[in-house]
Amino acid sequence: MRFCLALLLCCASLSVAGDWPQWLGPNRDGTSPERVAPWKGDLKILWRGEVGEGHSSPIAAGGLVFLHTKVKGKEEELIQAFDAKSGDKKWEQTYSKPAFTTLFGNGPRGTPCVHDGKLYTFGITGTLACWEAKSGQPLWKADVLEDAKKHNLFFGLSASPLVVGENVVVQGGGSGSKGIKAFDLKTGKLTWTAGDDPASYAAPVLLDKNIVVLTGANLTSITPAGEVRWKFPFKDKLNESSTTPIKIDEYFVAGSVTAGTVVVKETSKTEVAQVWKNPALTCYFSTPVVVSKEHYFVVTGMIGLNPTVTLRCVESATGKEIWKKPSVGKYHAALLKLADGNLLMHDDSTGNLTLLAPNVKEYQELAKSKAGGSTWAHPAIADGKVFIRDNKELICLSLGSSQ
Repeated sequence: MRFCLALLLCCASLSVAGDWPQWLGPNRDGTSPERVAPWKGDLKILWRGEVGEGHSSPIAAGGLVFLHTKVKGKEEELIQAFDAKSGDKKWEQTYSKPAFTTLFGNGPRGTPCVHDGKLYTFGITGTLACWEAKSGQPLWKADVLEDAKKHNLFFGLSASPLVVGENVVVQGGGSGSKGIKAFDLKTGKLTWTAGDDPASYAAPVLLDKNIVVLTGANLTSITPAGEVRWKFPFKDKLNESSTTPIKIDEYFVAGSVTAGTVVVKETSKTEVAQVWKNPALTCYFSTPVVVSKEHYFVVTGMIGLNPTVTLRCVESATGKEIWKKPSVGKYHAALLKLADGNLLMHDDSTGNLTLLAPNVKEYQELAKSKAGGSTWAHPAIADGKVFIRDNKELICLSLGSSQ
């Protein structure tokens, strides 16, 4: 009973109105409690400021905006907190890390998480750290990888941390330091390791009170105590799985850039069965968003000489494509769902922010605005503002939204 209460309080604390405290928002499903009316022209920029290298998305909690980046010219990572209204810097902290160089950037990729007044960050070489959210005071650091040079992934660890009960959960590494790992929120000590799958770049999520994650080998479900419930083989040929699983009714949905999309459902507490698989629905790192009980929107694409991504409306029970809108980005476009059912789409190439209707019959655009430059980070929405992180700046724009 005590554990269940702690789990309930955890979920409630991450769903405070006006906050975007973690990867994919309050409920980790890309949905916001705010409404956004269609606008005309470009959205008003409230403030902007230069930031360091990285693909980590901004988060907003308690009137602050947090960002995790790399320090230019140094093997250090930087955590910053800005006033959400003014953009004034409130605090910053740095820590050293092992040298690491890879394609498509050397900065942190995992998005931080705020829980119960603490900020949890996960660096590209496996440094998991805890800070006081208001002051930036460092509380603890833990090395997720036994050896960052031997066990890291090709692009570096990227899966955003997930708070579950009294632990913060992350994916391990590649050739060593495998498995899903849980660390005590207060001390940073390793609590448990589940399974021995190599890591992927995909963030874990809490679905039906269990941790569901796309590893480097399987779509798997794990209890909050660290017991593997079930596994379903789903391996990306390039080892680049990066999408967060979602659940639509009884269906668990997972996608990758080479294997397409698979949907499974539980047949018991320890087994799942495939419902359908569509190799054409290839997802790089855009997590799908549910728009109705029968449909979801997803941004799909392939790796190639001229990469481009397509927005699609898909029937969840069959995988059937209802409609598509080509060329909505290069590698990625983030999808966020609002309280009125409308969606915001932010593409990685032009930086446009587009308001869409949840129309399952055809593509319906309601408004569009320039909102920064090229980026792989997701926006954060809080208190009528959207926070965009591109390759150079952190930008705050007014949405005129309400709850």
